[in-house]
Amino acid sequence: MKTDLADLNAFVAVARAKGFRDAARLSGSSASGLSEAVRRLETQLGVRLLNRTTRSVVPTEAGERLLERLGPALTEVEASLDVVNTFRDRPAGTLKLNVPVGVARLVLPAIIPPFLAAYPDIRLEIIAEESFVDILAAGCDAGIRYGERLEQDMIAVPIGPRHQRFALGASKAYLDRRGRPEHPRDLLQHSCLQGRFPSGATMAWEFEREGEIVNVDVSGPLIVTLGGATDLLIDAGIAGTGIVPLFEDWLRPYFTSGALEPVLEPWWQRFPGPFLYYPGRRLLPAPLRAFVDFIKTSAIERQATSVRI
Repeated sequence: MKTDLADLNAFVAVARAKGFRDAARLSGSSASGLSEAVRRLETQLGVRLLNRTTRSVVPTEAGERLLERLGPALTEVEASLDVVNTFRDRPAGTLKLNVPVGVARLVLPAIIPPFLAAYPDIRLEIIAEESFVDILAAGCDAGIRYGERLEQDMIAVPIGPRHQRFALGASKAYLDRRGRPEHPRDLLQHSCLQGRFPSGATMAWEFEREGEIVNVDVSGPLIVTLGGATDLLIDAGIAGTGIVPLFEDWLRPYFTSGALEPVLEPWWQRFPGPFLYYPGRRLLPAPLRAFVDFIKTSAIERQATSVRI
């Protein structure tokens, strides 16, 4: 049985996106074209691969089995075709990265523009989400996460600042009204705005000073799912609703403008910066190899600059 590779790619795109419109948007195809390709594949195989409703598209059991086998196989096909990139003067192709929202906002803006300027034939696609995903199953070349969320069999390359801090901020009006905490345990008497990961876990409020570590089980009137709703925490904090926890770099502009006031700054905990990670068991696609080399070279240049200063 001879099956069109494009039809297989169409099925994988729709199954992963859980919809024809989203798959079309991500793949640059038309929804009608993807629908026809999947219908053609189902006819050829003689089995339904997707259950379609007006609200969702979900793989059938047969579709799930096919998706499990096709994902890695198509990735290997792409890697094989990428071999011809070694004969080009400049790497070309698409690089797809899965990253946390905080990294997309705080780390990548300083990296992506110069990278794309250096490699104009590479097309970069960024998927920003807080969930930890199987990057191969999700059709991504690599991901960016923090050390505690990396899988053991992945190659990890430091990217961005090597240390960051979690910070707390609140409006002057709120602190004038409720008082300024002097110790993390004082937060038990305050309205603390919280972020929740897609897994359901809330952000830990952990503090450290001179070797003393304090964990506080805070409460407050607002919890938002981290990602697209994160800025709502800041807006609520500025409005005087409570104390906001976020990356220091995220809150720094609001500290500078006076919209927020730092809270318990001597207790802000440092943690290692993020890592670019990818599987080490296969040949790197040329766009990813170029990105890894660019990150490593940038890190060396930053170190050299800091030494001269």
